[in-house]
Amino acid sequence: MSTLYRAAEQAKNKSNEKKVKDKRINKQRVMMLSSRGVTYRYRHLLTDLESLLPHSKKDAKLDTKNNLYILNELADLNNCNNAIFFEVRKKLDLYVWMAKTPNGPSVKFHLQNLHTMDELKMTGNCLKGSRHILSFDKTFDSEPHWALLKELFSQVFNVPKGSRKSKPFIDHVLSFSIVDGRVWFRNYQICEKTKENTPHYTHLDKDAMSLVEIGPRFCLTPIRIFEGSFGGPTVYENPEFVHPNFVRSTLKKDKLQKYSKRQASENIRTARIHEAEESMETEASDKRVFS
Repeated sequence: MSTLYRAAEQAKNKSNEKKVKDKRINKQRVMMLSSRGVTYRYRHLLTDLESLLPHSKKDAKLDTKNNLYILNELADLNNCNNAIFFEVRKKLDLYVWMAKTPNGPSVKFHLQNLHTMDELKMTGNCLKGSRHILSFDKTFDSEPHWALLKELFSQVFNVPKGSRKSKPFIDHVLSFSIVDGRVWFRNYQICEKTKENTPHYTHLDKDAMSLVEIGPRFCLTPIRIFEGSFGGPTVYENPEFVHPNFVRSTLKKDKLQKYSKRQASENIRTARIHEAEESMETEASDKRVFS
């Protein structure tokens, strides 16, 4: 009787192990959060990315901008192995951190040319929670730091099969292209030509496809690549990056020079008018006779 009981217990334990065992190989989860002082446009971008990545988890705003190693602990608490952090400076500049937590590497980008979904109002559309195809430019294979960014993008933006809130459909493409040393991000819908959406439809258009942009769109300028997560030794530093504060100061200096030149010309004009008035005075003038 005890032998039968043991056999039944072993069979029950094996069945429970089969139920609990997770068959997924790619278990990527992304934590997304921003710093204090984020503007509405950057907040809308964070919402758009969250809708594009069903395996992401949005967290509350981070109060500090200096001790970023806290993000590794937050990612561990949220059971995430990737992190996207929006760091806003002066409510003007947006720096995007992407990291593999907790061991790294991590990359700091400067985000520019931002257009959210609400601003674009494109005709493209996709199912919420659907998976996407990642398209990379061939330039990513030209240099080591671009190859590292390609691997990081593929792990952060790739939606694992069977992940939470994801649907088993592929209906859009995320495009990453390198132009002028910056990464340009685009999101396109995959449209199949049918009789309903294609005028003069023929049998030759049966397997034809087209891309319609959905949004959002932005470009990322890599600043530094760190060996660790949100810190550590610098693996790569972009020598062509110009800080936006330097650009703004240069523009202000140019405006100041224009103002000083205008003021100097006005002073010269006033002095010339004064000299002309004094030269016109004679001994018989009204000022000398009636003064």
